[in-house]
Amino acid sequence: MLAIVGASGKLGGATLAALLSYKLAEPSEIVAITSSQPGSETWRSLESKGVTVRHGTFEDGATLEAALQGCDKFFLVSTPRVELDYNDAPEGQGREKHHKVAIDAALRAGVKHIYYSSLGFGRPSKAGVMRAHIRTETYLESLGDKVTVTVMREGLYNESWPLYLMGVDPKSLTALGIDHQGDEGGDEVRVPGDGKVSWTAIEDLGLASSLVLVPPGAEYAGKTFYLSTPPALAKTLQETAALVTAAGGRGKDIRVTIVDHQGHEDFYVGEKKMDRSAVQWWVGVFDALKDGETLIDDPTLSKLLASKGKKPITMEETVKKMVKG
Repeated sequence: MLAIVGASGKLGGATLAALLSYKLAEPSEIVAITSSQPGSETWRSLESKGVTVRHGTFEDGATLEAALQGCDKFFLVSTPRVELDYNDAPEGQGREKHHKVAIDAALRAGVKHIYYSSLGFGRPSKAGVMRAHIRTETYLESLGDKVTVTVMREGLYNESWPLYLMGVDPKSLTALGIDHQGDEGGDEVRVPGDGKVSWTAIEDLGLASSLVLVPPGAEYAGKTFYLSTPPALAKTLQETAALVTAAGGRGKDIRVTIVDHQGHEDFYVGEKKMDRSAVQWWVGVFDALKDGETLIDDPTLSKLLASKGKKPITMEETVKKMVKG
């Protein structure tokens, strides 16, 4: 049996959808773990797919242990509770705290193989968002022969470009984080660094992840690798903003301006009244981009997609779909 935590979320949901639509596993072989309660809309939606649905939360290891009973494989999709990482959370108090709860529950339940969805930055990394992932990877490595581990560093989502452009709304192309310069001047997004990103569509990540989870996925046992698009498809934030401008057809640009750390914080905290803890946690992402952490050269994703006759979804396709609906 294969268990997926976060099966109703973006990556977990895409992975579950791929497992079923490509008939990679029978629904009866899949356990979808959700924090939702029986009878909820989320619960009913998962049940409609024919999979076994069980309740489990990162806050309560006993619920995860019960949900994982009878499962030999466990896809641990990282918790979205990023606020746990704020204010330089010490070891064991960031999101890795939730991941460790899930890992320990899996060991108690007798899981033989844990697959972990890490993130497509470097190790070490300047990105605060990567810190909990690195701590989780380190904990998994410390387990030795207690369990087989596969770490998939999932590429930065194509669909997350609004986040990296400081909250641009893909429908209105406005945002709290934009400095409006008027019709002539366009709209300015201020960031303290830029670099190539191997953006990767959630749909592609779901399919690639699902193919690692099922036979003959044994070749990935004990390995850490990236699932991201090839370097030729990578785009900087400035290039991504140009795609958004072109898709929007507004007659004025969204452009990325590079500022220093203090200028970034002054603008988004001082002028735009964003949460200081969130801004300070997020700022390292742009240092990581500038250092080339997110330009990934790993053929694994392309190889897995090709096995199903697919090519990676490009950033151009994703931006057009999100902006034009």
